[in-house]
Amino acid sequence: MQSHSEFQSPPPGCPAHAGGERAPLHGPEFAAAPDAFYDMLRQYGPTAPVELAPGVEAELVTEYATALHVLQNPDTFARDSRRWRALNEGRVPMDSPVLPMMMYRPNCMFSDGADHLRLRQAVTDSFGRLDMHRVSRHVDRVAAYLTDQFSARGKADLISDYAQLLPLLVFNDLFGCPAEIGDRLISAISNLFDGIDAERANEVMAGALFELVALKRVTPGEDITSWLMQHPSRLSDEEMVHQLALLIGAGTEPVQNLIANALRLLLSDEQFAAGGGDLLVEDAINEVLWNSPPIANYATHYPVHEVELSGNKLAAGTPVLVSFAAANGDPSLSATRQTFSKRAHLAWGAGPHACPAKDPALLISIRAIEKLLNTLPDIELGAPAETLTWRPGPFHRALNALPARFTPVRSERRGPQSGAAAGPGGDARNQGQQNKPQKGSWWSGFLSWWRV
Repeated sequence: MQSHSEFQSPPPGCPAHAGGERAPLHGPEFAAAPDAFYDMLRQYGPTAPVELAPGVEAELVTEYATALHVLQNPDTFARDSRRWRALNEGRVPMDSPVLPMMMYRPNCMFSDGADHLRLRQAVTDSFGRLDMHRVSRHVDRVAAYLTDQFSARGKADLISDYAQLLPLLVFNDLFGCPAEIGDRLISAISNLFDGIDAERANEVMAGALFELVALKRVTPGEDITSWLMQHPSRLSDEEMVHQLALLIGAGTEPVQNLIANALRLLLSDEQFAAGGGDLLVEDAINEVLWNSPPIANYATHYPVHEVELSGNKLAAGTPVLVSFAAANGDPSLSATRQTFSKRAHLAWGAGPHACPAKDPALLISIRAIEKLLNTLPDIELGAPAETLTWRPGPFHRALNALPARFTPVRSERRGPQSGAAAGPGGDARNQGQQNKPQKGSWWSGFLSWWRV
């Protein structure tokens, strides 16, 4: 058995040569060519030492079978990040940009054992009550509203104008947000995605969610927030807020990336751009989940004791991340992957912490893309596919922008507030130009537009 500390130097050609023993999964180099990094990291074996951000070290699983082993063995690999030894010993910068994604919170993602079972059951039971026809109808309405904002321009950024906003608006409905809370929540989450004043955005999001919980305690409705609250698990207000933050955050960023990455494929890859076939959009999404999953590296685990993982010795409390992207592309699968189920990819995770909202996320993504393509049938990329750039970061696979052009379409529905999304009591004429709502008033704008 060997540990990585026994390597005299990184494997030949590994990007870690440029920055020490660990390969950096941050910065534009990794964002531009992650597959090249994964190929080089495989020279270490099934796992490899990486740096998630300056001063934040971890082990990355790149092999499919080893990833499944970690995901399916919670007794050895725990999710509670209070086990993170380097953090506990003060060796992790407290201002690190990756800490918000890794630090402990009392929700089902960061819990183990009985606590995890209790919180997870509340989440799965609540999602199980969703009427998928209602979800589909609401996606249709939101898609129509968003395209209504830019269809007359003949061009759009399909991320900032569409993919980023659609899941936020849909989730506002599913979680029962009134306009005054929903506007703040959308603004805060958008700022968190954009890295704009993250500390303030976190405060705003928490405040909005506490208000939502307080409201639903008094006036429950047919929504996920109320169902979580009514569950026999009897979640406290604090637990409610942390569950909601997890579900809304985890339900928006991955769906945004899935929609955008699939649209990129549909508008640039010849086999999809040619069109035809009822399964075209679903096939594109499946291709993305295999080869460009929206969350590329995550599912952080911590060995509860020193463990040997596929020949590598790992100390207790070492962050072990699963690379869904690298595991899906494991070369050892190349001979047998064609015999796999289309859904055998690891993009949704596996084991007790597998994504509980997979079905709604798929429905939202497929429906959103179909509605856009049906509304703007001649839509095409507004820039060569090879010039598109990716957001740096160790966890996601996310485009910076997705410019598109199309024949301008005159809106079929324009009301007194449909063009500018005024908030409650606001004057639509002062809310912006060219029929584009101000950021932070999208939910009010959608509600006003729909009621016209």
